[in-house]
Amino acid sequence: MTAQYVTAQQETRPHAAAKPVRWAADTVATMREGARVRLDYSAQSLWRVDRMIEEIRREGPPYAAVESVLRGFGAYAGEVIVRQSGAEWWATGRDHWVRTPDGRLWDPIEEARRAYDGNGSLRLLCRDATGSAH
Repeated sequence: MTAQYVTAQQETRPHAAAKPVRWAADTVATMREGARVRLDYSAQSLWRVDRMIEEIRREGPPYAAVESVLRGFGAYAGEVIVRQSGAEWWATGRDHWVRTPDGRLWDPIEEARRAYDGNGSLRLLCRDATGSAH
């Protein structure tokens, strides 16, 4: 465990977790209030997230218009992995990664971008990441 902590409120979470945890929480609140979709940090909830990304992709907005939404979905998926497997958030510069207990690094925010391009799945990323942690 590192000695690097943010605030008393988050003293059990490493500093790298501060932003993605906030992005994930904001996404949960936005989906609940705006889209009437409940996200509960379960692996099963990532089915809904993948479907929402697919719906957005079909509508065809430019990437710049959905970049922060995708970042939120990716952070949410990363937080699902953290909670399911005991993984930790890691950060390098502006990039945020999830490191599972087996030492592997996962990039759920990039996976959300790949899903938007039609080449990724947050549900499958979570399955692979949490499966490797056991």
